[in-house]
Amino acid sequence: MQGPYSKKGRVKAMAENTPVKKVKHPMLDPIRAMHMKKGKIVTAEDAIQLIRDGDTIVTAGFVGAGFAEELAIHLKERFLQTGKPRNLTLTYPAGQGDGKTKGLNHLAIEGLVGRIICGHTGLTPGLGELVNANKILAYNIPMGVLVQLFRDIAAGKPGNLTHVGLGTFVDPRVDGGKLNELTKTKGKDIVKLMEVDGKDYLFYKAFPINVAFLRGTTADPDGNITMEKEALTLDALAMATAARNCGGIVIVQVERIAERGTLNPRQVKVPGIMVDCVVVARPENHWQTFGEPYSPAYSCEIKVPMQDIPPMEMSPRKIVCRRAAFELKPNSIVNLGIGMPEGVSKVAHEERILEYSTLTAESGLIGGLPMGGLDFGAGVNCDALIDEPCQFDFYDGGGLDIAFLGMAEVDQEGNVNVSKFGPRFTGPGGFIDISQNAKKVCFLGMFTAGGRISVVDGKLIINQEGRERKFVRQVEHKTFSGRHAASKKQPVLYITARCVFSLCEEGLELIEIAPGIDLETHILGAMDFKPIIRKPPKLMDPRLFRLPPMGIKDDLLTIPLEERFTYHAAENVFFINLENYYVKSSEDIQKMKEVVGGILAPLGKKVHTIANYDNFNVSPHLIDEYVEMVKYAAGFYDSVTRYTTSTFLRMKLGDELQKRGVAPHIYESREEARKALADG
Repeated sequence: MQGPYSKKGRVKAMAENTPVKKVKHPMLDPIRAMHMKKGKIVTAEDAIQLIRDGDTIVTAGFVGAGFAEELAIHLKERFLQTGKPRNLTLTYPAGQGDGKTKGLNHLAIEGLVGRIICGHTGLTPGLGELVNANKILAYNIPMGVLVQLFRDIAAGKPGNLTHVGLGTFVDPRVDGGKLNELTKTKGKDIVKLMEVDGKDYLFYKAFPINVAFLRGTTADPDGNITMEKEALTLDALAMATAARNCGGIVIVQVERIAERGTLNPRQVKVPGIMVDCVVVARPENHWQTFGEPYSPAYSCEIKVPMQDIPPMEMSPRKIVCRRAAFELKPNSIVNLGIGMPEGVSKVAHEERILEYSTLTAESGLIGGLPMGGLDFGAGVNCDALIDEPCQFDFYDGGGLDIAFLGMAEVDQEGNVNVSKFGPRFTGPGGFIDISQNAKKVCFLGMFTAGGRISVVDGKLIINQEGRERKFVRQVEHKTFSGRHAASKKQPVLYITARCVFSLCEEGLELIEIAPGIDLETHILGAMDFKPIIRKPPKLMDPRLFRLPPMGIKDDLLTIPLEERFTYHAAENVFFINLENYYVKSSEDIQKMKEVVGGILAPLGKKVHTIANYDNFNVSPHLIDEYVEMVKYAAGFYDSVTRYTTSTFLRMKLGDELQKRGVAPHIYESREEARKALADG
């Protein structure tokens, strides 16, 4: 059967309806299209006339990057002039707007839109007003789920099965992602709770896509699309495939046209077989982001000097970001949320530790420095730029080591709300995907809203308490589930300028307090609940409250002594990592002796040992004492191999060990040491 909204159904309707016959869409007559030089290139007006009442339109974009502004404007103009099309469903993963008039704000018109299925609404206040007034059906689901759902729709699957969203407002045991009373009473359920092998999952149902609004840089007459000047590639291919395989149409806005056959096939991001219409945009409607007309740094064409980034001014926000930066570890893969968390990268740059972590953004950025504000989603100096669904595959599988995210409300269970505040809906964006799957999460925010805080002589002074409490008895909207995180034993911190909390099984535990802050007055007296206090909270690091850089690079690169000694029971192997360690005092040697004895003495058996001495050093006056400690440790060893790439250290330490009757051979690499252990 031919449905009225299939591509063939549209052709038939156009043939039977006189006013619509004026549309000159080249694909209506494939034979004629083969002989037309312009191919699939049409005007925006002609392309928009293909959209019918009740269509579901998927739109690409991340704030302003990748958004088809020209198409949105012409769709609005057609509706205002003709009253058509009506009752559209808009579906989109990321926020697409500037918070004022651009992006999907063009389409926030009663009658034009009848339903939204989205990941974020905070940048489109007009749509939020329609939601709040119960004028449209509205669903909010996690951004990563939605981009993966488009891929599932493209593949003809019934939906997306995932753990993402459990315990949050998306869970059907809570609100099922429904945002208003109209949707709760009249809207269909689009999220279903399912059990697989005894575990709970959420099933997000697929739905047909009738139209895709996409954007690229260059097109040829056959509709092949490249994105060489775009800041992001996003989920354009998944959206195009979904619309194509649902029998819908794909309309792509571009900056320029190339001759047929001249595009590099490896640069084609959306192939012409999936594209129906190409529209050349006016320059003012094809900015790279809503904050930048064009920066070659955003499109990975050049790299910019990082020293051009100015440091943050000293403020309560900087104190929060500084404290968060203490949680960075070498070689960490990091996600930074929008707003206050963006400052963590500036602090890391100021402290010269940015290079030791890899920053990422859910938009597909890997490495470099993500941008903020209206440029959020774009970045400079990145190592790689991948499609958005692939980034969420990485996130959902546990690829993130740590995430720094914002918090608007926190309650006694450790739940966080960033998605709804009274009548205002913002949605989670990628917050749920990221917060539930990162190995560690740090939520950043002020303790109260609207207060005035200053720093005097290294102490935090509350000049005026905030007018709104952020630590409440129960959050209005559960965007992060504290219980779900605690059940997985996920490490979670809640960082403010005046104190730090951690998540435990019982809820929120107070662990740190700022100098100058009174526990009763400034913390307990400004919360709606009493946190768990097992012991007096320790003072936050005094460096946080002083103007000079904190000098945390040495802290970051120094491995605590306890973490340098590891016993693997399955192999009965004791690993010693003394790389970059410098023994400066007798106390260092005594501490090493205590750690080794504390781990190995209780075992009651001897172990195989591998020791890494790369870049290790001992103060000359301590060599005798150090070797005696090694001799003590050797009493626990069944066999031992040592390695270092330093020829000088191999000779020096080897000679000293041999003098004292300790097996002296030191290998050049970890592989050599392991082989010697296996051969022995």
